[in-house]
Formats: sequence, C-alpha cells, structure tokens
Amino acid sequence: MPHVIVKLYAGKSAEQKAVIADAVTMAIMASAGSSADAVSVAIEDVAPTDWVDAVYKPDIVAKAATLFKKPGYNPL
Repeated sequence: MPHVIVKLYAGKSAEQKAVIADAVTMAIMASAGSSADAVSVAIEDVAPTDWVDAVYKPDIVAKAATLFKKPGYNPL
C-alpha cells in the first residue's frame, strides 16, 4: 500500500495537484506493480520561506540515507 507525500511550494491549483497525483500514481503502478486502488497521494503546501526548516532540514538532510533522488540544490 504505497502512500506518497509530495511537498510543494504553495500556490499550485487543485487541478495542478490532481495532475501531479495522477502522475505519481501512474509511476508507482508502473514501477512497483501496485494497483491504482492501493496508492494514495497527499500534497502538502509549503511556503517558500518555510522550505528550509519545514522540508530541507528534516526530510532531506536528516533523512539523506533514505533519498533515492537527491536535490540539485543546497539552500544552506
């Protein structure tokens, strides 16, 4: 039962979020062999000014060993 949390800069429309959720679902289905009914996708809005403290430090730096795709930026 894959559950994916996508954190984005705030400001995407509901329609854009639906497209993202559909694309993530399709990728999980194709790569993990999951059915669409088994996949859930959450999208969390993050203010750009909060990104470093809310996402970069706790989810990227602190969990570096779990990253399979590292970002190409370093805001620190």
